[in-house]
Amino acid sequence: MTTDAFPVIDAQVHAYERDHPGRPWAGDLAGPAEVTGAMMVAAMDEVGVDGALLVSPWTMYRYDASYACEVQKAYPQRFALIRPFDFSALDVAEQVAEWARVPGAVGARLVLLHEAPPAPDHPGVDAILRSSAVHGLPVNVLCWDELGWFETLARNHPETQLVIDHLGLRQPFVPPVPEAPFAEIQAVAALARYDNVVIKITGAGTLSHEGFPYPDIWPQLEVLFDAFGFERCLWGTDWTRAVNFLTYKEGVEAFRITDFLSDDERRTLMGGSLTRVYGWSPGGSD
Repeated sequence: MTTDAFPVIDAQVHAYERDHPGRPWAGDLAGPAEVTGAMMVAAMDEVGVDGALLVSPWTMYRYDASYACEVQKAYPQRFALIRPFDFSALDVAEQVAEWARVPGAVGARLVLLHEAPPAPDHPGVDAILRSSAVHGLPVNVLCWDELGWFETLARNHPETQLVIDHLGLRQPFVPPVPEAPFAEIQAVAALARYDNVVIKITGAGTLSHEGFPYPDIWPQLEVLFDAFGFERCLWGTDWTRAVNFLTYKEGVEAFRITDFLSDDERRTLMGGSLTRVYGWSPGGSD
């Protein structure tokens, strides 16, 4: 399955069951009625993606990562796990420590959606970042519209590996694409000054006004590549959030066929940097 002699690893995908009483949804995620682990693996196989970081979807399951854990157990060679944490939980540091012992767990997540963020020095936020550093878990942060907040975290927690989700830019769930989706790109690039920060180049196709293969995104992405270097940039699709804009194949192939990337840059961006940051690579088919 490996493409061009290097493993291709998607930095963010989601899997979920249909809504049912045994594991009810907390909200609706853009996408099909279900994308089971088997369905996600089939989509990856179709386009030669070797592995992925399986992020338990906050919108549906909040802080319950049980379904993602079931999928990873079924496909341990294909998925590693990231789950969100509730900074208001009094035992959140212990939760992070427990998560670090779960087979396949490689990261934690902070999600800033719908509500004003807590103070950057909030005890729960501090506990998540400090415990994650102790246990070697990068902390993925969905921080669009809150880049100043994120910068304070990066400055105050140099010992913690931080990962900016989704280019650090607000991304749509349904059309249309915002008029100026890359307006904050220079502010995002400025965060590269912190050595403990890397960035996910995920969902980029959803910000294109020109459609596949998204020629208008490359001058914008170049700003981030120049700022962070390819070794600190992690490609991914954010499937299935991106489903209303593109197919999974389009999200993968746009980065394979572009002349903007050299072979070495593609190798680093589409898996090499992720393996370094998370200490994980896929082990083949199950």
